Amino acid sequence: MTMTQSPVRGGPAVKATDALLGVYRRARPVLVGGRGCHLIDDEGREYLDLTSGLGVNALGYGDAGIAAAVTESLETGVLHVSNLYRSRPGEELAAALTGVSFADRVFYCNSGGEANEAAIKFARRWAREAGGPAKHEIVSLRRSFHGRLFGSLAITDRPVYQQPFEPLMPGAVVVDANLDAVRAAVSPDRTAAIFVEPVQGEGGVVPLPSELLAGLREIADAVDAVLVFDEVQTGLGRTGRLFGYQLSGVEPDLLTLAKPLAGGLPMGAVLLTERVASAIRPGDHGTTFGGGLMVAAVALNVLHRLSDPALVENVCERGEQIRQTADRWRADGLILEARGVGLMWGFELDRPAAEVVGRALEAGVLALTAGERVLRLLPPLVIGESELAGGLDILTSALE
Repeated sequence: MTMTQSPVRGGPAVKATDALLGVYRRARPVLVGGRGCHLIDDEGREYLDLTSGLGVNALGYGDAGIAAAVTESLETGVLHVSNLYRSRPGEELAAALTGVSFADRVFYCNSGGEANEAAIKFARRWAREAGGPAKHEIVSLRRSFHGRLFGSLAITDRPVYQQPFEPLMPGAVVVDANLDAVRAAVSPDRTAAIFVEPVQGEGGVVPLPSELLAGLREIADAVDAVLVFDEVQTGLGRTGRLFGYQLSGVEPDLLTLAKPLAGGLPMGAVLLTERVASAIRPGDHGTTFGGGLMVAAVALNVLHRLSDPALVENVCERGEQIRQTADRWRADGLILEARGVGLMWGFELDRPAAEVVGRALEAGVLALTAGERVLRLLPPLVIGESELAGGLDILTSALE
């Protein structure tokens, strides 16, 4: 066991495993390297990664383009200048993001939770100008997950996560994922925004019907509220489209991004229409590190790569490969239901999913859960047919 000396003179040595705050139950392997879609532990064992680091590593490991972008940034000698000054990578990335989306403006931050916090603030700032202080409520849906900070946690449907930290942000309204429930919850006088994930990820990988998303757009317009799409998990190629909203053709007013945006470096973003952006004033929000030179340079490279039609085609083909395997699993009684799109899948089980994840880990495949009884897969978007087939074979054995 690795030991570290206490900074206090004469203090006891501390186990390295005990020095981290225990907010995660970490699996055994100590991961030290990776290539392609595989990770390598400190004993040299390889694992096929069907998690992408919780959806982050869309381009896998050891990617030459990411390495080149990092190296070029290091060679400038400047990793940070703050947002008090201009920098080219951030401006170029913002232009690229607006060029491929509905948006007119971009705000950078460091994570998905921060992006959703910013979107809540931007929505309320816009709504205050549109309807006054009473127009502040944020409506979200059952099974949603928007983060663990105080605003994003308040609109996340996880009472067990919320209760230890109450009182949370007031004005959060969580309703069933149907149009009647949303209509009953909104008001022109009170409602600032409706938040929704096009595919509810942590809630069990539940793709929301296009009709529901279109109805939310109509409701938001009817009560003069903004529609916010949380695409922290669905954004940038995961669904077989660059953005999840493109599957339905329903455009939001704000969209939040994070996970794969900077290829493993911490970065989030909010995309905004000019309608909302025009209400934001200098000093309304801020970030010390958001959009820094290195992360923005890497993100620009990642965005170009994830916009490649060949990669998008691979996502769709591998998604169909998973669908066909899931049909066999269901026919054989190994799963109850399969839900997903692109390379974002959840499989409903009749037993705890953690048991299957544990057996897969022993056999050399990394997988995830999404709730107690849902097995979740988020493979790198560059995974090949034979690699995926091998991983699905191992999962078949784990399910059996």
